Amino acid sequence: MPDGIDRAAELLAAAHHGLALTGAGVSAESGIPTFRGEGGLWTKYDPVKVSSIDSFLADPAAYWTVAKQRGSVALKAKPNPGHLALAALESAGHIVAVVTQNTDGLHRDAGSRHVVELHGSGRTVECLSCGRREPRSEVQARLDVEMPPRCLSCGGTVLKPTVVLFGEPMPQAATEEAFALASRSDVMLVVGTSLVVFPAADVPLVAVRSGARMIVVNAEPTPFDRLAEVVIHGRSGEVLPELVRLIDE
Repeated sequence: MPDGIDRAAELLAAAHHGLALTGAGVSAESGIPTFRGEGGLWTKYDPVKVSSIDSFLADPAAYWTVAKQRGSVALKAKPNPGHLALAALESAGHIVAVVTQNTDGLHRDAGSRHVVELHGSGRTVECLSCGRREPRSEVQARLDVEMPPRCLSCGGTVLKPTVVLFGEPMPQAATEEAFALASRSDVMLVVGTSLVVFPAADVPLVAVRSGARMIVVNAEPTPFDRLAEVVIHGRSGEVLPELVRLIDE
């Protein structure tokens, strides 16, 4: 049993307004590669060239060539025990919401009801010409014969997943909601994120400054471990179900 897990369970069991912040590490156990670290997407590709809005607009085919493979993996992925444990924590009232940097939709698939997607959703695609949206799965099926994919409504060539690329503003409503939730939280559960991407990394800072106790569950150390009451270095798919079990005892 990881050090600190009993204390983490105590904090969450007593929480009145617990909040979770999740990152790519939560979905890694579902087979979706992370961005940083060993084997991460940014060890293979230049993020500025692949996932910046300027590069996308200049050459959408380059983006879609990379997204074709990653999208196929993400669309086939299923929630893992970490996702399910977070849904169980919400259902039991130990957390009120999940704020996520992930765009894969797996928290909703797992049953989490209040999910704030800071970086948008990879489940839909939008035409930048006419605004028409369609499911990413339908666009994914066309990539073998059409690169880049075209809008079925206006014929425009600029179809973009509804995710936040480098150089784009964060979605205002989601960002404001995340910080409002953080300012009211009494326990901040940080899971599977390196806490180096801002403004997402500011969410736990706002929580701590507002008086919340912080729990960090991550495979590697984060810059904010020193601010946490409990730090557990482990896989979320193993640690979070154990937290749920201890709380339910």
